[in-house]
Amino acid sequence: MKLRSNIAVYLAEFLGTAILATVAINVSRSQIGISYFVAIGVGLALAILVLGFGKISGAHVNPAVTFGLWTARKIGTLKAAGYVAAQLLGGVAAWQLANYFAGSEIPSLAPSEFEWTPLVAEIIGTFVFTFAVAAAVYQDLTDGQKAALIGGGLFAGVVVASLASNAVLNPAVAIANQSVSKAYMLGPVIGGIAGFNLYVLFFAPASALGLGAVSAKKSASTVEESSKPTTAKVVRATAKKPVAKKTATKKTTKTTSRKK
Repeated sequence: MKLRSNIAVYLAEFLGTAILATVAINVSRSQIGISYFVAIGVGLALAILVLGFGKISGAHVNPAVTFGLWTARKIGTLKAAGYVAAQLLGGVAAWQLANYFAGSEIPSLAPSEFEWTPLVAEIIGTFVFTFAVAAAVYQDLTDGQKAALIGGGLFAGVVVASLASNAVLNPAVAIANQSVSKAYMLGPVIGGIAGFNLYVLFFAPASALGLGAVSAKKSASTVEESSKPTTAKVVRATAKKPVAKKTATKKTTKTTSRKK
């Protein structure tokens, strides 16, 4: 059963990424390949994938999301590496499927030379998207609310990034849609790390940062320190009392001997 569950986790990431990338390819290269329609298509697809695979693998289906969760310590290193490998393979599978359906190699959408504008657009768009994903992770929401928030976050991120880039926001989808360049591979990863960590730093519950445990330790140490002087005072007072009695007894004896 454990082997089956481990296989299911990585298979979910592979299939989820392949499905998302196929939707992105079909909508972006169709006659209605306007950014708003692309955003709606991929947003709805991701919401469905979150509902379908959320309880199995978390439905990252994006290396940028996995890197963000890894830097926020929500996933281990080995598991994160397995997720990224499954996602990239899903992107390659979607690319080959698109070539098969098209009957030829789909043309590249990436610019021949490096440009800063698409890189910045991908960073900002992915930041918006992963900020919504982080909110879904750290807030107490139902499955439907998480799916709506994550799908809506991708919609918003694509609309923002489409001002100056192909609005991929996913290195695996960049491979599938032939948008392979530094801007579309590195931009989403940088934006994902920034989006997650900014949310965790300022908006996540204190328990997510371990502040609750730290404050509890501090309060416990404070109680211990405050109790130490009190105990010492009691011991000192107790030690002084017998001495006082002995002194009083000596004085009484001396007075009695003088009277005699």
